Amino acid sequence: MSILTISNLTQSYGDFDVFVGLNAAVPNDGKIGLVGPNGIGKTTLLRILAGLDAPSAGAMTLSRGSRIGYLRQEAMDAFAGRENTVHAEMLTVFNDIKRQEAALREMEHQMAEGDDSAEMLARYSAAQEVFEHAGGYDYELRIRQVLQGLGFGADELETPLSHLSGGQKTRALLARLLLERPDLLILDEPTNHLDVEAVEWLEGVLRLWEGALLIVSHDRYFLDRVVNRIWEMSRTGMEEYRGNYSHYVLQRQERWALREQEFETIREKFLRELDYVKRNIARDATTNMAKGRLQRLIREVKVVEAGGLSLLNSKNWGQVMDEVDISSSKWSVMDTEQHIRALSSPIVRPPSLNLRLHTRLRSGNLVLRSTELTIGFPNAPLFAADPLDLHRGECAALIGPNGTGKTTFLRTLMGQMEPLGGKLQFGASLKIGYLAQSQDKFNPENSVLDELLDHKHMLLGEARSYLAQYLFRGEDVFKSVRMLSGGERARLALAILALEGANFLLLDEPSNHLDIPAQEILQEVLEHFDGTILLVSHDRYLIDQLATQIWELREGRLHITPHSYQEYLSLREAQQAQAAAEAAEQRSARNGDYRSDRTARYEERRRAQQIAALEDEIHRLEQKLSEIEADLVKASHSEDIDALQRLSAQYESTQATLNAQMETWTELAAA
Repeated sequence: MSILTISNLTQSYGDFDVFVGLNAAVPNDGKIGLVGPNGIGKTTLLRILAGLDAPSAGAMTLSRGSRIGYLRQEAMDAFAGRENTVHAEMLTVFNDIKRQEAALREMEHQMAEGDDSAEMLARYSAAQEVFEHAGGYDYELRIRQVLQGLGFGADELETPLSHLSGGQKTRALLARLLLERPDLLILDEPTNHLDVEAVEWLEGVLRLWEGALLIVSHDRYFLDRVVNRIWEMSRTGMEEYRGNYSHYVLQRQERWALREQEFETIREKFLRELDYVKRNIARDATTNMAKGRLQRLIREVKVVEAGGLSLLNSKNWGQVMDEVDISSSKWSVMDTEQHIRALSSPIVRPPSLNLRLHTRLRSGNLVLRSTELTIGFPNAPLFAADPLDLHRGECAALIGPNGTGKTTFLRTLMGQMEPLGGKLQFGASLKIGYLAQSQDKFNPENSVLDELLDHKHMLLGEARSYLAQYLFRGEDVFKSVRMLSGGERARLALAILALEGANFLLLDEPSNHLDIPAQEILQEVLEHFDGTILLVSHDRYLIDQLATQIWELREGRLHITPHSYQEYLSLREAQQAQAAAEAAEQRSARNGDYRSDRTARYEERRRAQQIAALEDEIHRLEQKLSEIEADLVKASHSEDIDALQRLSAQYESTQATLNAQMETWTELAAA
């Protein structure tokens, strides 16, 4: 069953078609990653599916009663006009539960006042069951878990929404959506504004998500761990692949190869048919047959030119052929051959960088070594490092939260700062190349060509040919640096870095601002680099593909793991499992034989409710005794014997009830 279906969906602005004729369906349990180059219309599609925009044509069908939640990339105006704090905003998700809770408190008050009839107890029991099933006893816990998981500290929970930054508002909107649990959750770049720890937490939540997911993300590792199918979007269609992102990459290559083979088979068939026509069209005995076969061949070629190979495999192929009008076509045999040979492959591959980063000089085997190293500023050390060794051909990934000293470490390696202590040893014949996180050293007024020529003198033809390797072709070389996208700036920086011939690359977040096709290009280039790399990155997919060592900055120390990223993760999970087991053992020792199963938690909640109700009842009885005592004093002064007897009986009865309630309270409190 599908929760959402789109049919022939088209979005156009004037004469510009963003996309045309998209068809797809979201299964009820589908976890879908939507991929495609920047600018292809992914966000436009998501906004249509979320009901924020209307398509130019086509239809969208949502299953009855289903709810959609949508996280936009930037949420600056998501809470416009709302004065809630972060915590108060999350509580609005549970307004129905809070009304149920208020009704339960009212019934408890009535029971404490003496209404303990069977009807009241039955109503209370039924309402309590509904409340528990709705999550009434743990919604505050869920709020704390979600906000903490997404990086909100305890001191931020009472911050007004209007005081949050754009990134914080996006995280708050994501938190509210996770608490709302819509049937279809649509996420546009959900890992933006999240650190690695928060991303990993979110992955865990989404892997267990019971509804459907549709996710746009440039984080390939995130897609690998969350989705179970990929939609590859183009302007004229949507292709579906089963599995996660890595499976999609493999299937895409296989699909491309199969289609290339089909294309060549069809073209060869056309050429064989044309050869028959050539050999028989001039012979009297076969000329009519040859002319007929030529007309059919022209129809087939025109169909492929107009609709691609997919029409050849269509069930309506005969109907399609009959609809092709060739009456105005006056193709000769030579014309037909030219059209056949001009047929283009149906595969539109993303552009690739046909280049390699070459080193001009081979470094020594040892590239970098340190002992007792301390990095930071005078009177403000940032971290101390485990002993490290990096050898030629290796890639070390430097990871850790922002602000822990990663860029400071790179500056120290480049000689811009001195270490505070310890020793740094560099290998022989080392030439360092640095790719900065932000290319702010570029002259924004320069053209791409001028920027390149500022770094190295070349003839214009040579410079344009060189830039073409980095996909700056034709008029692209005259674009100003100011107008370049993040991906284009990264390509220009890589082009300039390649000119240096460095054999030790220091790369500071090289995949920032790159869409997935550009990330794949960067990965391929770095995989074939024959030098050594120190990679600072939050891109776990890139780290997983390249790293031979993991250097993790954590709690003021650089921890060295001389293994791949997967081995590092396995070691970390083992350490976390051990720490969790030790913590559980300590809790068990503190709590004795405390029962942590569902029944025990339920009984504990019931016990707490009973104690609270008893305390209210005890307070009421104590007030009643005080009132009776005051009335007894008045009756004694007035010598009203009947009142004294009646009040004394009430006092004794109330006192007995109070004693019984106190005894019950003592037993419950001691349990």
